[in-house]
Amino acid sequence: MSRADFPSGAAIEAARQLTERSLTAEAFDAYVNAPVSEGEREEALRLIRWFSKRYPTPAERLAYVRRAYARWSQPHRG
Repeated sequence: MSRADFPSGAAIEAARQLTERSLTAEAFDAYVNAPVSEGEREEALRLIRWFSKRYPTPAERLAYVRRAYARWSQPHRG
């Protein structure tokens, strides 16, 4: 993976602030209870179909997750 594949420091900081913000109970409820758009639904189903075709067996899916987790849990070297 090249350095160009990683998000910028500004993008990382913006994502951190977004994910660590505090929400009121009402704002949280509105977010989690918002209906899924047809586009979001189709994209999710498309990704599920791709993943299921690429990793057709439970063993292949588990092997992928283990490899991905190993990558994700390595310290960032950027």
